[in-house]
Amino acid sequence: MEAQNQTSASEFILLGLAEMPEHETLLFSLFLCMYMVTVVGNLLIIMAISLDSHLHTPMYFFLTNLSLVDFCLATNTVPKMLVSIQTKSKFISYPCCLTQMYFFHFFGIMDSVLLAVMAYDRFVAICHPLHYSTIMSPCLCGLLAGGPWVFSCFISLTHILLMARLVFCGSNELPHYFCDLTPLLRLSCTDTSVNKIFVLIVAGMVIASPFICILASYARIIMAIMKVPSAGGRKKAFSTCSSHLSVVVLFYGTTIGVYLCPSSVRTAVKEKASAVMYTAVTPLLNPFIYSLRNRDLKRALRKLIVRRVTSSS
Repeated sequence: MEAQNQTSASEFILLGLAEMPEHETLLFSLFLCMYMVTVVGNLLIIMAISLDSHLHTPMYFFLTNLSLVDFCLATNTVPKMLVSIQTKSKFISYPCCLTQMYFFHFFGIMDSVLLAVMAYDRFVAICHPLHYSTIMSPCLCGLLAGGPWVFSCFISLTHILLMARLVFCGSNELPHYFCDLTPLLRLSCTDTSVNKIFVLIVAGMVIASPFICILASYARIIMAIMKVPSAGGRKKAFSTCSSHLSVVVLFYGTTIGVYLCPSSVRTAVKEKASAVMYTAVTPLLNPFIYSLRNRDLKRALRKLIVRRVTSSS
């Protein structure tokens, strides 16, 4: 009853990444460059795949969705941090905080599920090549790409509804650079047991389950590749999976540490470092990982750039 009679916080203070003010200028320059490269890289991949008819296949269709999600995930967090550093204003209103949290979880869940979908696509392509076009039909591809959007919307909305029932009557300083779920729960002065249980359930569904599915898919893929008689065939098969595996390691290596490790081993510094990895570094590296290791995509990017340069001339 006492907690209910207190007024909940109407705004929060995002303390950001820098513990010392003199480091903020360096962080601003670094993250501005990272964000610009992220935007250009992911939009180039989307445009190159959209304009090249040779890339209108399930693999590149899912890659387009992943690039769009990465672009949105970075846009949801990094610009707000840049504005806060530039204006010296670290305040964020409670509704804006919940909105940012909603889209962070929405695109984060999308990222996780899409990586599992892409692993399934590679599994079908390598283990069932003769039936690939039949299995990965346009209808199934639409369901595999559209289903995660609906699922992610529902889970993210549930997170926000559960968060909206909490009262924040103590400190309003958030030791983070965006409104993340775990730091916010620590600031609440009401019972957060339901929220924490839901976090564990969701983490199992959208982090552990897709990760296990990816491991199972690649176990079958490796077994199938090892049966290929020619070394060239094995090398080509491995090269089609190496890009995706690199992204999987980057993404799940950080999210598992934040949402599935015991709270006793987590610190604010570790949480912020992990968040930087999957909200800024992974969306930045994904375009390079996929374009540098994929000859078809590199060719499409060259054609797109030449076309743009020619049209501008």
